Amino acid sequence: MEARVGMVVEGGQRTLNKDAAAAKLLVPHNLGTVHQLLAGGVAGAFSKTCTAPLARLTILFQVQGMHPDVATVRNPSIWREASRIINEEGFRAFWKGNMVTIAHRLPYSAVNFYVYERYKNVLHSLMGENVNGNSSAKLLVHFVGGGLAGITAASATYPLDLVRTRLAAQRSIMYYRGISHAFSTICREEGFLGLYKGLGATLLGVGPSIAISFSVYEWLRSLWQSQRPDDSTAVVGLACGSLSGIASSTATFPLDLVRRRMQLEGAGGRPRVYNTGLFGAFGRIIQTEGVRGLYRGILPEYYKVVPSVGIVFMTYETLKMLLSGIPNY
Repeated sequence: MEARVGMVVEGGQRTLNKDAAAAKLLVPHNLGTVHQLLAGGVAGAFSKTCTAPLARLTILFQVQGMHPDVATVRNPSIWREASRIINEEGFRAFWKGNMVTIAHRLPYSAVNFYVYERYKNVLHSLMGENVNGNSSAKLLVHFVGGGLAGITAASATYPLDLVRTRLAAQRSIMYYRGISHAFSTICREEGFLGLYKGLGATLLGVGPSIAISFSVYEWLRSLWQSQRPDDSTAVVGLACGSLSGIASSTATFPLDLVRRRMQLEGAGGRPRVYNTGLFGAFGRIIQTEGVRGLYRGILPEYYKVVPSVGIVFMTYETLKMLLSGIPNY
């Protein structure tokens, strides 16, 4: 991203200095492969750990109504369910499944950020000079690059995401005793393809979700830094990331809910609920729970996504800045 240095005549030297500072801030840090993967992975793991309690509440709300005995939230209140978890399972239960979350998020975020930069470079080269100075073309590059990056990262790490969901959805009955036990049990009872249940819904949702997240973030960051070039990188990343998270979650939440439910199909030996695929699952949810059923858990999702996406972008930008001065071997 390049600021329009020298394009404004009015305002004299102060305007030129402001644009020059913005241009300096918008130049990407040139990181090697290892440093870029490290920055993305650590940012994702740190963000998920910070927001794990809200993430678990979201999952518990999303699977409500699927089975009468699977993580059913009796009182549709965030605070009541949080109190129930503390009273029945203990405070540490908010981080149930967090180890597999970290195991999933480290490679997922590393791949996501890394391939996003690569896809962006490829799209820039394909579009050539049409991108420079064209805000619509830049937005398209960020949208397409983000979507492709999300699909690539989700496909590469999907089994870990499914195991994380099943561990987080457990309550008093612990069918899966840990990560390795969950993997072996799913493969034994449901076959190897059981690790990929809900992949279609995931890819259908994660593509536009990451596309919206990256494009909104890049657009807001560019706008912010062109107007306030002296603001902290961490503050800009946190604010723009939070807003981009709200936009992407609002647009793709129903797909995320269907994805979670399809991931729980057959868990613990229970009968299948959605036998007609992705669109059949949508239809059944609307038929049995109404359109509002597609938005179960949207409130804790908002509570989670504002700090989560903000933290991940803030941490990523900060680590890029710190690692850019370290030789990459």
